[in-house]
Amino acid sequence: MSPLGAEARARGRRRLLVVLLLLAALVAGGIALYVNERDSRQQPRQLGAEIVGDGVELEITAQEVDPAAQEVTLYTVLVPHGSLAAAPGSLAFSRAVEVTVSSLASSTLKTVAGQVATPQPITVGLYGGTPTDYPFDRYRIAAGWSATDRGAPVPVGITFTDADPFFTARAADASESEDEARLEVTFVRSRSTFILAWFMIAAMWALALAVLGGAEVLIRKRRPLVWPALGWMAATLFALVGLRNAAPGSPPIGSVIDYVAFFWAEGIIAASLACTVAFGLRVEHRTADD
Repeated sequence: MSPLGAEARARGRRRLLVVLLLLAALVAGGIALYVNERDSRQQPRQLGAEIVGDGVELEITAQEVDPAAQEVTLYTVLVPHGSLAAAPGSLAFSRAVEVTVSSLASSTLKTVAGQVATPQPITVGLYGGTPTDYPFDRYRIAAGWSATDRGAPVPVGITFTDADPFFTARAADASESEDEARLEVTFVRSRSTFILAWFMIAAMWALALAVLGGAEVLIRKRRPLVWPALGWMAATLFALVGLRNAAPGSPPIGSVIDYVAFFWAEGIIAASLACTVAFGLRVEHRTADD
């Protein structure tokens, strides 16, 4: 083998190694981002002071954040402490306890003596956000819990967990006394939702500009109707609709993502396709006349 051939093979191997290292770095970065988001979410967080003696701990899990309905479902499990437990470390209540939930609407949770409290779904209204701000929309909730044992108030504590895959919850304890637990939560879009939304915006613009560039070449070179190119443009026009509808969280039409990318991309592609067909027809007619 000649020295030039050997050098070319060595350069090829170096390029392949660089590509493989770059791919490995990207995959490792993606795994690191996933692990970080997984570890920072769906982790129980105790809010407020720990219950000492008699009291009720509320294990609250936020699920099903619904911006369209402006509500979130909080699954609440009541855990007894002290003499309210049927036995040390038991999850069953020794006697009936009432827990009152105060939010936009009030409700009451009741326990049964000798039984473990089952998860109870509580619907709390969202406020302070607009669904069309997607993916920058954020929402807030505020709710309070108070418990009574035979008419006497007992201390209440909160352990909060975020379980909605599309949102990240930032919870804070706003309690003013140990007899009432008040929870304030801000919901923002999760990191993975942000990444995918920005990728979709970039992809829409890239495809629109690619179609615009292809149309410019066909028109500048006075090409007749090139059916494969026209089919690609038309397919891209309708493919973006499916891409838009696949946005995580199903944002409503007219959201920020539409005004930033989708509407413009659809308009550019439609105009490029129409202009390419119009100029192609003119060329076809001139060729036929000649």
